[in-house]
Amino acid sequence: MRLIRRISGFLWLTGALIITHLIARSIFPENNVAVDLLLFNSIGVMASVIAFNAPLHTDRISANSFGAAALVWSMGSFFSTWNSFFELQIPAAISDICYAIFYPLVFIAITRSFTQKRSMSALEVLDTVIIAVGLTSVLTAFVLKPAMVGLDGSAWQVFISILYPVGDIVLLSMVLVYLLLNPLSRRSIFLGLGLLSFATSDLFFIWGSLSATYEFGAITDDGWIIGLVLLSTSLLFSSPENKTSEKVSSYGATVALIASGCLLGVAALKPGYFPSFILIPGFITIALAFIRMSFALQEANTASNERVLARTDELTGLSNRRNFLLHLSEIRSGYIFLLDLDEFKEINDNMGHAAGDELLKQVANRFSRVTPASGQLARLGGDEFGLLAKVDQQEATELAQALLATLSYPISLLTGQVRVKVSIGYAPIDQNIDSVDCLRRADLAMYEAKRSGSGQRIWDGQIENIG
Repeated sequence: MRLIRRISGFLWLTGALIITHLIARSIFPENNVAVDLLLFNSIGVMASVIAFNAPLHTDRISANSFGAAALVWSMGSFFSTWNSFFELQIPAAISDICYAIFYPLVFIAITRSFTQKRSMSALEVLDTVIIAVGLTSVLTAFVLKPAMVGLDGSAWQVFISILYPVGDIVLLSMVLVYLLLNPLSRRSIFLGLGLLSFATSDLFFIWGSLSATYEFGAITDDGWIIGLVLLSTSLLFSSPENKTSEKVSSYGATVALIASGCLLGVAALKPGYFPSFILIPGFITIALAFIRMSFALQEANTASNERVLARTDELTGLSNRRNFLLHLSEIRSGYIFLLDLDEFKEINDNMGHAAGDELLKQVANRFSRVTPASGQLARLGGDEFGLLAKVDQQEATELAQALLATLSYPISLLTGQVRVKVSIGYAPIDQNIDSVDCLRRADLAMYEAKRSGSGQRIWDGQIENIG
């Protein structure tokens, strides 16, 4: 509640500043420090304050990027406006750098606006930075050489001159993609209007500067600050659910990486074609891509290990019950075996759980030796094992006898030698019979083998009602 009141106060104050600025422009047509330097740039600062104080449902990377973008743009505007009023000049390069930093920050913020998550993974962070750095520098670099033919000044000055229109076009393209991929919402409306207002004022300024018709302090300049305020206000609304955000981020990073590779390739084939400073972002993009690759491999290995653990018994390394039942539901023919160790509880109680665990491991190893290559052996829990094998009845009987034989000789543990027996029940798998019924039939046969002491028993209709 306190945060809502604070943000409401910021919005009212910002709105009052905008109205005051518009009225002051009409009352005082001549440029002056109060209106053009202080009041104008204070609105941009308030836009950054609104962004930094965005509610918790907003992705913090997006909010902080919007806030930083509005702040650095306001600083650049303040420095350049200062030079219009005072003899003590601030180097123009400082304001140019502020304006140049604005675009990558906004690109990061817009990319993060594709999602409603409050935080993002390391891969998403790297993808966003790769998009912001790679696309901006590459697009500007490939326009730089032709522009240097028709524009005067150093390579850096020409670079800054074309960065603005390229950045504005990319901004408009990104918001178009955002509006196409997201359902219409208050956030998307404010975001679209904000970018449209800012980019339109920027392009109008560029066109006016080239045609020598731009006037400092014109009413069209207010499109910049209004755009910044609308962008920050969009953060106050929750983002619509969007399942394409990760794909957009990943695909965008891939495009930026390929473009950076092309940039460096042209630079290698034609030395001196690009100024050296324009290649730095390309190298940064490539380096970030390698870092991203290492993170991706690490996450893939982690996910792979987690999938293995999810279907593996931790003690024996065999499949677990969940994986066993999954395979049982998919198999169409063969036999299902249930194996239950006899007198395991006494061994576990008398010799300790460590000895019991070691016994289960050795039993699993012995069962594995006679399991067919296409078979699926699993520990179902406790001292119970399961086996799926694509065999006929004769082979199933031979397999049951082989499993019994694996425990015909003692097992050596650290605490001494022990003997253990197993009761085996097995039943045919029929695609016309539910997998649960197949499991129940093998279970009935196994209990009959244990009751009779025969060691192994195949299911038949005669033991259907044995409990």
